[in-house]
Amino acid sequence: MKRTIIPALVLVAVFFGYQQVRSMDDKMDDNARSAVFAGGCFWCTESDFEKVDGVIEAVSGYTGGRMENPSYKQVSAGGTGHVEAIKVIYDPDRVSYDQLLEVFWRHIDPTDAGGQFVDRGDQYRGVIFYANDEERRMAESSKQTLAASGRFERPIVTEILPLGAFYNAEDYHQDYYKKNPIRYNWYRSGSGRDRFLETAWAGEEMKMEKTSSKMMDGNKKEMVTEVPTDDQLKQTLTPLQYRVARENGTEPPFNNEYWDNHEAGIYVDVVSGEPLFSSTDKFDSGTGWPSFTRPLQPDNVINKKDSSYFMVRTEVRSKNADSHLGHLFEDGPKPTGLRYCINSASLKFIPADELEKAGYGSYRHLFEK
Repeated sequence: MKRTIIPALVLVAVFFGYQQVRSMDDKMDDNARSAVFAGGCFWCTESDFEKVDGVIEAVSGYTGGRMENPSYKQVSAGGTGHVEAIKVIYDPDRVSYDQLLEVFWRHIDPTDAGGQFVDRGDQYRGVIFYANDEERRMAESSKQTLAASGRFERPIVTEILPLGAFYNAEDYHQDYYKKNPIRYNWYRSGSGRDRFLETAWAGEEMKMEKTSSKMMDGNKKEMVTEVPTDDQLKQTLTPLQYRVARENGTEPPFNNEYWDNHEAGIYVDVVSGEPLFSSTDKFDSGTGWPSFTRPLQPDNVINKKDSSYFMVRTEVRSKNADSHLGHLFEDGPKPTGLRYCINSASLKFIPADELEKAGYGSYRHLFEK
């Protein structure tokens, strides 16, 4: 009896997934098709696939579990059965499903069954979801080809599963690499993904990327440092934030957002989002401004001579956004003896329990007991 029930359930799942993909296709151009892949963090897989010539768009979402309409918080916590996945909408006249499979293999670690790179857990494992028998056959063939190539010493463990319901992720996850390029690239550069891919596929270049793409290729080391224009910043920053960060102003002591903040988390540049300081290095200096003994990321902070107001001081600025942060003094506590006196208006605080959601998951270890 069980032998007949299990195949029946698989057929139902495949049919349901196929019908869902068909309904998605009905909303697209007549010739467009969709395919679903899970390769760890969907910010990264969405970015990788949207660079492929013939891909119309990639949508981040959740699939593989039984919970209906799951949230990011539920999926990322584990236990829902869902994985972070992307729905790739593509033009089959310009890129084939076989080629999409090649792109997929070239952007994951197919030997890792416990997640992908810095993101651990079943919700981040690699999966190819097939909507019909033809996709299943091609996926299995491509997996066998990769295994036979001998490129990886460990077994290829990526799963190939029937597609069920696909739930779009929250809006703030969609096109994250475009909306938050600097924050996205800080996350990606710290995830270990590109270092692994550069080693695994050394000397082999993908030839399916869009020539018109201006975004950073995930396999290149150059960091996107695009900063909004002054007109844009005047719309997104408060007048105080703009005056301090862009016009070298100073906020009043004891009357600013973070001088007395004792919550665990990190402080990033209010303009670019580049990580600057951590609550683990924050101390009460009695000055009325947030004070730190050292930067979280020393490369993101630069020091400049400041001769204003008839005195010589050391100004502190962010490297990528060139925001005025504050000043550095040599009267701080041990172990550094330094006091980074920083304006709250130049900072944005990311609580420790929101680091993953905000794209700073690589700093979680700072607050794990």
